[in-house]
Amino acid sequence: MTQEIAADPALGRLAEAILIPPFPGGVEPDWVRTALGSGLAGVTLFGLNVQDHEQLAGLTARLRSAAIEPVIAIDEEGGDVTRISHQTGSDYPGNAALGAVDDVKLTRSVYASLGADLAALGINLDLAPAVDVNTAADNPVIGTRSFGADPALVARHAAAAVAGLQSAGVAACAKHFPGHGSTTLDSHLALATVDAPLSVLRHRDLPPFEAAIAAGVRAIMPGHLRVPELTGDLPASLSRQAQTDLLRGELGFTGVIVSDGLEMRAVSEPYGVPEAAVLAVIAGTDLLCLGRDQDHLTVLAVRTALVEAVRSGRLDGERLEEAAARVAELREWMATAAERPTAGDGAATLGLAAARRAVTMRGALPALHRPLIVQFVPPPNLAVGAVPWGLSAFAPADSYRQVSTATGDEDLPALVSGLIGAAAGRSLIIVVRDAHRHPAARQAVQRVLAERPDAVVVEMGLPVWQPADVSYVASYGAGQSNAQATAELLRLMARR
Repeated sequence: MTQEIAADPALGRLAEAILIPPFPGGVEPDWVRTALGSGLAGVTLFGLNVQDHEQLAGLTARLRSAAIEPVIAIDEEGGDVTRISHQTGSDYPGNAALGAVDDVKLTRSVYASLGADLAALGINLDLAPAVDVNTAADNPVIGTRSFGADPALVARHAAAAVAGLQSAGVAACAKHFPGHGSTTLDSHLALATVDAPLSVLRHRDLPPFEAAIAAGVRAIMPGHLRVPELTGDLPASLSRQAQTDLLRGELGFTGVIVSDGLEMRAVSEPYGVPEAAVLAVIAGTDLLCLGRDQDHLTVLAVRTALVEAVRSGRLDGERLEEAAARVAELREWMATAAERPTAGDGAATLGLAAARRAVTMRGALPALHRPLIVQFVPPPNLAVGAVPWGLSAFAPADSYRQVSTATGDEDLPALVSGLIGAAAGRSLIIVVRDAHRHPAARQAVQRVLAERPDAVVVEMGLPVWQPADVSYVASYGAGQSNAQATAELLRLMARR
C-alpha cells in the first residue's frame, strides 16, 4: 500500500469499488474476504475455482456473506465455453447451435435455465452472451460462440439471450463490442483489427448490440479490437470514441461497461495491466476484469495506478466516481432482482432437446458395425480452455482413438495407415472440430477417406469444410449436450 493511498483511503476504496479480480483455488483467500468487506466490487470466477456445484455454492455463499451483494461474475456461455461444467462439458448447446435452430423462444428458454443454474450457485453476473456476428469463417476465437453470420439473426437471439438470463435475476453482459466476428486474430494473443469502415460496422456488427440494449442488458464488454476509423491505433477496450461516444452517446447504453481480461496480450503487452486499467477507465469502462492467472499483487498495482492517475490529473476523479456509481447501481439491481430460483432437474433435458434440434446430417447413415471413432484434436482455444469434448463417452475404450492435428505432414502416411489398419472390418467415424481452420486435420481426413469413403465425418465446430460424397454430421458445437445429440443420431447410445 502506497503512502498516497494510506493518506486518502476513500480514493483507494473508490478504486476497489470497480475491480472484480480472480483468485486461485476453490477456497477464497483471506485478502478477498477482507477486500470485499472494505468495498471491493466483487470477484471473477474461473474453472480453477470450481470443483463441483456443491463446493461452488459454498464458495459463493461465503463471498456473499462478506459484503452486501458483491458482483460474482463468471464466463458461462454454454456450449464450448463453460466454467461451471468444465470437467464434463456444458449441459446446454452454445450459440451456434441455437442460431442454427433459429427459434428465439428456445434461445430465451435455454438462457433462462442457464441463468437459473447460475443464480442457484450464487452467481449474479454472466459474462455472456457473445453477440459477435461471425462473418470470418477462419475466426480463431469466436466461431461456435456466435449465433451466426447474419446480423438480423444474431440480433434477435442476442435479445432473447439477454431476456432469458436476466429473467433469472442474473445480469447479462453482451460482448465483444463493437464486434469480434470479422477478425482473424485472437485478442488473447494479439491486437485484432476489424478491417472495415464504420459504415460497415453499423449494418453488420452493431445491430446485435442495439438489440441487447433494447432488451435491457445490464452490461456490455468492449473487445480488444482496433477499428481504425473509430479507434485509431487503440483497441475499443481503451478508446473513448468507441465507449463514450459510440456506445453511450450514439447507442444510448446506460449500464455498466465491463472490461475484457486486462491480462490479454492485446493490451497487457504494450501497456501492462495497471496502465491498461487506467486507460480503460479514462475511455469509459466502469468495471475492471482481471484474467484468471492474475494475483493479489496485480490487484494492488491496479488500485495504485488508478489512485495515482487521479492524483496526477490523468484520470478525472469524477470519471472514477461515475464508474463506481454505475457498479453500485448494478449491485442494487442484483440485490432487488426477482427471488433467485433454484436450478431445476430439467436443465439437462432442455439442453439436450435444443442440441437435438441443431444436429444435422447430410447423406444417409450407413449401417454401423463395431464402429471405430477417430477424433482429431486441434490446438487448444484460450477462450474455451481444457474442457472435455467429442464422442469418447459413447464408445468402448477399444473403439476410440484420439489424434492431435499438431502432427506434421511427414507423419500423415504412417498415421493414416495405422488408422486404416485398426478399422479393418469395422465401420469408421471421423470426428473433427473446426476442420476448416486446421490444414493438418483436413489432410488427414482426406487421406482416410481416400481409403475409406464409407466413413462418417462428424464436425463438432462450424460446418464450413464439408468433404464431398460422404455421410456428414454437423453438431454446431462440442458441449456435452451436442455430443449426446450426435451420439444419438449415430445410434451409438446402445453400444456403450
